[in-house]
Amino acid sequence: MADIADILASVAPSPTDPSTTDLHSLTRAYIAERCAPELLPYPTALLDRTLARLRTQISTIEDALAAPPPLPTTHTSSTTTGAKASFTLVVLQTELERWKWLIRGLLRARLAKIDRHPLHVARAHADRLAPAERSYLEAHQALLERHYSASFMAAFPPALRRLDDVAGGISMVDEPDGERAVFVRALREVGRVGREGGGGGEEEGEGAGVVMKKGDVWVVRWSSVRELVGRGEVELV
Repeated sequence: MADIADILASVAPSPTDPSTTDLHSLTRAYIAERCAPELLPYPTALLDRTLARLRTQISTIEDALAAPPPLPTTHTSSTTTGAKASFTLVVLQTELERWKWLIRGLLRARLAKIDRHPLHVARAHADRLAPAERSYLEAHQALLERHYSASFMAAFPPALRRLDDVAGGISMVDEPDGERAVFVRALREVGRVGREGGGGGEEEGEGAGVVMKKGDVWVVRWSSVRELVGRGEVELV
């Protein structure tokens, strides 16, 4: 057990290490993207650092696998050294898979929202897309338009073929439900949060909103906390 504890301590980053902070940030970004009804801004800096760190980790693992084992002095020393090296590689590979799982989950959640509301994302949240996501959205939308045109839209009058038509005050663009309930935790003293969002408003009577204090967890409408999430005053849980 002492050997296992020593190995884990040798590969575990310190609480103040940047990788530990990035892991916590990546976990929070994954949870927020899964819980938010609409697409959130792409965490460019965080994912750039994370992917660079993963490439270094992969290189380290490959070098360790390719390196010849050290020459033992005794049979017991050979067995112990080989076991420690193998277990260290298992720990490094497990940690690598944890990072990869979070990244895949985050990107899949974002792609699912792009697939679900492509026109809305292109119109309202194009600035939140990574370059690769923007290319995916354009290809996805072009494919849908060709499919709809070949299936039935070619038979419609030209004025009725738009997928983003808003004629008659009715929009054909499917949008996320801004009134959906979400769980949030206050990261600081927010104040009163009402139906229209924001904090610190005057009390308007019972039922006008909730007062969020640091550490509180509430179930509220997304429209009420959208801006607070963007400013980092509350987090989705």
